[in-house]
Amino acid sequence: LQHNPDTVRAPDAAFVRDGRFPDGRIPAGYIDGAPELVVEVVSPGDTAAEVQAKTEAWLDAGAELVWLLYPQTRSVTVFKSRSEIRLLSDADTLTGEPALPGFSVPVADLFG
Repeated sequence: LQHNPDTVRAPDAAFVRDGRFPDGRIPAGYIDGAPELVVEVVSPGDTAAEVQAKTEAWLDAGAELVWLLYPQTRSVTVFKSRSEIRLLSDADTLTGEPALPGFSVPVADLFG
């Protein structure tokens, strides 16, 4: 996510827009900056402080969208910025705007 000091994070899932890299290929190893979309599945052992710190780091590094999936509550928290936040439940539909235009999925489908 950054240099000096080097900060490396690996999300549970991510989306990087086509054409972001000059040769059209994702480089081997780590990429500089954040993916456009970051997905984190929050585990029971994750603390709120840890989840918040990771989310803020992704947003500060340039992620357009961060999805936090909470399997225990079957909910998703969507961050478009530190101040634009939505909480979705089973009855809602998760969309990918602006990072993944046209993508949508019922939240209930994410949790089986």
